[in-house]
Amino acid sequence: MKKAPILLLFFLCLAVFLTCKSKSVSTLDLEPVDNFELERYLGTWYEIARFQHSFEKDLVGVTAEYSLRNDGKIKVVNSGYKDSLSGKYKSITGKARIPDPLKPAHLQVSFFLFFYSDYYVLEVDTLHYGYALVGSSSENYLWILSRTPFLPDEIYNMLTSKASERGYDVGRLYKVPQAEKL
Repeated sequence: MKKAPILLLFFLCLAVFLTCKSKSVSTLDLEPVDNFELERYLGTWYEIARFQHSFEKDLVGVTAEYSLRNDGKIKVVNSGYKDSLSGKYKSITGKARIPDPLKPAHLQVSFFLFFYSDYYVLEVDTLHYGYALVGSSSENYLWILSRTPFLPDEIYNMLTSKASERGYDVGRLYKVPQAEKL
């Protein structure tokens, strides 16, 4: 019975996140990448770094998995471990859509009913789709993703530089612990 209040609190926090907009949204450069190929973006991504926020609080070993659904939307499964890599496994499934087919790197993601949040692919490795920088319409949400649990320092530094140029405070980034083995 303890699960119900925790899940309710989680969904309430998520709903607040999805409906809130930052006052300083105009200071961010949210232009998504050109020539984005959704098919290449699908699959598993490891969360290398993020801005801390309530719905991922204390999660490590975080991954996001994207796959196509039969209805044309994208299935999103976010998962991780509470407090440590040997902690309790947590997972949530949501959906994403592309509101404008001319800008496929701008998605909207929902984990609760009809509440959607903007998801901008701001940078992506166009050669191998091996890393990505993802932002939202709020200055409070930023992620660095990789196809592997670790990202070389030069790529991480390049992505943080790009994020800074776009108006994000990269000093707020939290490096997410990941397991050493795939």
